[in-house]
Amino acid sequence: MERLKLATVWLGGCSGCHMSFLDLDEWLFELAAKFDIVFSPFIDIKEYPEGVDFVLVEGAVANEDNLELILKVRERSHTLISFGDCAVTGNVTALRNPLGNAQSVLQRSYIETADINKQVPSEPGILPTLLDKVQPVHTIVPVDIYLPGCPPPADRIRAVLEAIIAGEKPHLTGQEIKFG
Repeated sequence: MERLKLATVWLGGCSGCHMSFLDLDEWLFELAAKFDIVFSPFIDIKEYPEGVDFVLVEGAVANEDNLELILKVRERSHTLISFGDCAVTGNVTALRNPLGNAQSVLQRSYIETADINKQVPSEPGILPTLLDKVQPVHTIVPVDIYLPGCPPPADRIRAVLEAIIAGEKPHLTGQEIKFG
């Protein structure tokens, strides 16, 4: 039997969802017996591969690099799981939206509130170009499964992955996100 390919992606967010993923502790060994992890911030792979069965996407789409990556991820993945509140709703990452467009955010951050060296970084490669509005993943590409939480607790992540291993689509309902 061919092993399933699992990826995790980190867009605009704090990496708390990935830390919660690591809280799966010893169960990660069972997971490794079922999946090949083919892309993740935990491993040094530069290019998102083709033919990914399941991908957990953490973070909102906040800059051009995020946008380019999420389009590639959706194209190359069978099932996309919006992983955590930033991916699901924009959450903390989207708190910059009320401040205006990207230029006004950069102006506020690098000029108005700076104590020294008041300038917006402009050297290529220093900052990815910000999008004018931070958006949750589903506003850019179709999402198959939503896994909310800030971050989602390890037992919730495990429940979703166990359903996938069993060949079932996780059924998420109710305020407490029950599975079954």
